Amino acid sequence: MNDTQEITFQDQQTAIEHLRESRGRIHAELSKVIIGQEEAIHQLLITLFSGGHCLLTGAPGLAKTLLVHSIAQIFHLRFQRIQFTPDLMPADITGTEILEETKEGGRSMQFVKGPIFANVILADEINRTPPKTQAALLEAMQEHQVTAAGVRYPLEEPFFVLATQNPIEMEGTYPLPEAQLDRFMFNILIDYLPENDEVRVVQTTTAEKPKQIQPIFSGEDVLQFHAIVRQTPVAEPLVRYAVQIAAASRPGRAETPEFINKWVSWGAGLRAAQNLILGAKAHALLADRMHVTLDDIQALVPATLRHRVLMNYRAEAEGVTVEDVVDRLIEHIQPPVQS
Repeated sequence: MNDTQEITFQDQQTAIEHLRESRGRIHAELSKVIIGQEEAIHQLLITLFSGGHCLLTGAPGLAKTLLVHSIAQIFHLRFQRIQFTPDLMPADITGTEILEETKEGGRSMQFVKGPIFANVILADEINRTPPKTQAALLEAMQEHQVTAAGVRYPLEEPFFVLATQNPIEMEGTYPLPEAQLDRFMFNILIDYLPENDEVRVVQTTTAEKPKQIQPIFSGEDVLQFHAIVRQTPVAEPLVRYAVQIAAASRPGRAETPEFINKWVSWGAGLRAAQNLILGAKAHALLADRMHVTLDDIQALVPATLRHRVLMNYRAEAEGVTVEDVVDRLIEHIQPPVQS
């Protein structure tokens, strides 16, 4: 099944019921190795159910890698971790051609697939490698394929890139190109845990060996969820609202609010509104609803825009953050009247 394939009403109801019954099990399995970070986990699940890619931003040591690996185990998906370093080359990600001898005694070029050929790719510390290597992911993320020597190699579905990045202020990091940032559905923040949760983490990790995570879904289940998300209805005024939020973040337009012109150098494109609506559909399904509400959209605006709205030097000088701007955007755009 592909993401756009129609599914019957009966299949839809069965899949939704499966999801509803499994939500508690998902959190139970993750709680074996992950403590806290409920909001990050929720947004990561929305990303996977929507068929998107996401960034996880946070300082080292906050279990970003462990979280991604655990999610892959729950969905029983083939997992590959790529550690991004300054000397990583594009071929180290996509694969390379090598010269091999044939059975007939001749020689021919054979393509050896790289680690990108998996279901879940953990691009670990993606901003520690130069932009040329970062860009090697672009085709895979957008087209779900890799091109080598003019030959296209499709990637196995479902396919997700879940990238971790360190705060840009840290030593040895490179900013991600805008074109690549836009391919990520969400930018999920992973913050330090409250003290009580940190105590639990230390107690747990220094005592017994972690329990094994048991798979709950299959790859076919994930593809079915993608189809259900896309078939979830959303009212036209809500779609218009998502488009207006993305458009209002772009400086230099007649309808742009003044605080955007003052503090923002680059705003969100159309893909932001698309991701916002897709995410809101998954958010609604996870809340046992078959329709999207205003709350579904507003809950995901920060994760959708924080990596697409680029602040200027004036904002930095005045201590204005992208979170401040996104909050003001939500207040500025008049929401549709809900019947």
